[in-house]
Amino acid sequence: MSDIIEVRPITASQREAEPKLVRMPSFGVADKPTIAISIGAAIACFGLWWLVSRLGLVSHLFLPRPDEVWTQIGVVYRDGYAGASLSEHIFASLFRIVVAAAIAIAVGIPVGLLMGLNRWAKGILDTPIEFYWPLPPLSYLPLMIIWLGIGETSKITLLVLAMFAPICLSAQAGVRSLPLERVNAARSLGASRLQLFISIVLPSALPEILTGVRIAFGIGWGTLVAAELIASTRGIGFMIMSASQFLATDVVFVGIGIIAICAFAFTAGIRILEAVLVPWKGKL
Repeated sequence: MSDIIEVRPITASQREAEPKLVRMPSFGVADKPTIAISIGAAIACFGLWWLVSRLGLVSHLFLPRPDEVWTQIGVVYRDGYAGASLSEHIFASLFRIVVAAAIAIAVGIPVGLLMGLNRWAKGILDTPIEFYWPLPPLSYLPLMIIWLGIGETSKITLLVLAMFAPICLSAQAGVRSLPLERVNAARSLGASRLQLFISIVLPSALPEILTGVRIAFGIGWGTLVAAELIASTRGIGFMIMSASQFLATDVVFVGIGIIAICAFAFTAGIRILEAVLVPWKGKL
């Protein structure tokens, strides 16, 4: 008697039972582009500005039309303002904020890393930083004038103090957020203290550091107007404050626009640096 082997065809239900790859849904914005939304929002803001000024809902003395501001840009570029050309005003402001940022970064990052790695450094330095950090720069502006005079030193020092704290605290937060598993894994592989710092601590803290630098530049540009109040004859902040005294609102808008463009350029540069140095940010 021969054995009969029954061969059953694979049905559709059996095929459906096979496991399928499921793509995990993203959370939040993730990598979705927002450029089109940003451009649309900017166009809407300019359209609202033009409409309000065109309908005369606000006096032109306080809210000039966009075309009037554009015309004033050409006038300031051609004739200058307050005894200096537009390029001289821009260069003076850029010089102050770049020098201040370089000092704040060169000092703030090492101090923040040290505070994150050493409890004595944190205990000693945390109190003075936390004490002055919430203070608005205008509150210690008179001290800068009394101690350092009315030259460039007082202006740059004011900017350094404003930019130092966010950079330092961000570097410290980057070290303290380092997963302990990475440190233990490197130690188990025989990594020295220097190798541990260069290969584990610094790369892990770098995203926080760059975020702190970006925040510091925003605070620096906001402080620049206050810094250039100290007996300045050059600078975008000086141009804005001088124009406001004569109700030259169109010149004020020109200065605000220049600061916005410069700040946007610095922020874009830091974002590009982030993409190059920490491409894994937000993906782990």
